[in-house]
Amino acid sequence: MVAGTAPVAPPGEDIVASAHDQMMRCGDIAIAAIRELGAEVRHVVRTRIYIVDAADAHEVGMAHEAIFGQHPPASTMVVVAGLLDPAWKIELEVDAIVDA
Repeated sequence: MVAGTAPVAPPGEDIVASAHDQMMRCGDIAIAAIRELGAEVRHVVRTRIYIVDAADAHEVGMAHEAIFGQHPPASTMVVVAGLLDPAWKIELEVDAIVDA
């Protein structure tokens, strides 16, 4: 499980502005983390997406589809009052299961 993945920018870069791009950044971070543990995108069985503006739901959903493509996990998207950094529009949690 990768919990609380935020759209943190690489060192020396700014946080991307759009909700779509923030979702893609969260996806990059989360997928890199599960790969370090020996899993792949196809092992992701559930995601939880927290957004601060319901108007961003469609573009975040499109980014989710781009990340998970042929292996879409079960997913929940929740609108929240705010996230830790006011520049963040999204946070992503990812659960993956790898057969032993």
